[in-house]
Amino acid sequence: MPYPIVVVGASAGGVESLTALARGLPADFPAPVLVVLHVPAHSPSALPEILSRAGALPATHPKDGERIAPGRIYVAPPDCHLLVEGECVGIKHGPKENRHRPSVDALFRSAAYTCGSRVIGVVLSGMLDDGTSGLWSIKRFGGRTLVQHPDDAPFDAMPLSALKQVEIDHTLRASEMGAVLDRIARAPVPKRAAARGTSAAAARERERLEIEVHIAADGNAFRRGFFKWGALTPMTCPECHGALVKIKEGGGVRFRCHTGHAFSGSALLAGITESVEDTLWSTMRALEEGVMQLQAMGEEFAHAGEPETATLFFQKAREAEARSHTIHEAVLANKRISGESLRQQAGD
Repeated sequence: MPYPIVVVGASAGGVESLTALARGLPADFPAPVLVVLHVPAHSPSALPEILSRAGALPATHPKDGERIAPGRIYVAPPDCHLLVEGECVGIKHGPKENRHRPSVDALFRSAAYTCGSRVIGVVLSGMLDDGTSGLWSIKRFGGRTLVQHPDDAPFDAMPLSALKQVEIDHTLRASEMGAVLDRIARAPVPKRAAARGTSAAAARERERLEIEVHIAADGNAFRRGFFKWGALTPMTCPECHGALVKIKEGGGVRFRCHTGHAFSGSALLAGITESVEDTLWSTMRALEEGVMQLQAMGEEFAHAGEPETATLFFQKAREAEARSHTIHEAVLANKRISGESLRQQAGD
C-alpha cells in the first residue's frame, strides 16, 4: 500500500482513550487505522459504533481478506487476531499472546513486517505490557511510535512499559493524538534503515518476525522451527503446558511455547500464579471426593458388621479431610501476581 498505516493497541480504560483519539481524526485522514482492544472472547463488541459516533471516520469489524483503505477504522472482532496481510486485513484465530486474542503485539508485528517505515504505532491505556514487544518491532523496522502519557491513561501500565523499553517519538494525551497523527501521516515517510545493526542481524530479525506473524495466523510454532530462535527453559506454558522458549528482544525478554502461545515476563508470571490457584482448587476437590468415598465405604463396612474395617476407613476419611482443610487455607492465601502488581507494591 502506498500510504502510511496507523496501528493502535489498548486494554483496560482503552474505550475512553480510543474515543478521544478518534474524535481528533479529520474526515480526510490519509491513512487506515487498525485497532486492537482487549475484549471478552464471547461478548459482542460495540466499539465500532462507539468510535463511529465519536469522530468523523467510519469504524467497522472487518472481514478476513478485506482490502485496507485510508480514512477508515478497522477494529479487531472478539476472539480473533487482527493482522496486516499485504494490502488486506487478516482475521485469524491463532494462539493467544499475553493471554489475549486479539493481541496488540500480533497486530503490531504484522504491520512492522508488512509495512516497515510506513507504520505508526500507538499504545494507549491498559494493564500489564501487551504492545511493548510489537511497538519495539515497529521502531526497529523504521516506524514511528506514540504512547499515551501515563498521567492521562486510566491504567498506566501499558504506556509505562512501552516508555521503559522502546524509543518513543511522541508521548501525548489521547485527545492530542489525532492532530499529531494527521500531521505525521501527511508528511513524507522518512528514509530509515529497515533494522539497525548488521545486514545479517537485520535479515535474521526479519525472518523471525515473519515466522511470528504466521504463528499468530495459524499456530504451528513447532513445525515452523521456532525453537531455534531462543533458549529452551524449564518452565511450561500456562495455557497448554508446552515447553517455553525465552526470546531476547532489545532490553526485554519474552517467551513462546511450541504450540504458539506467547508471553511477556509479566504476563507469564500472572499466568503461572493463576495456574497455581487452579491446581490448588483441583487438589482440594480430589481430596474432598476421597473423603466422601472413604466415608461411604466405612458406612458400608459398618452395616456389614465389620466395625474394625469401618473404623479404619473413617480414620482415613478424617486424615484426608484435614489435608483438604490445609489446601483450602492455601487457596485462600494464594494471590495472583504480575510484574505490574509488584511494581505497584514497590511504589507503595
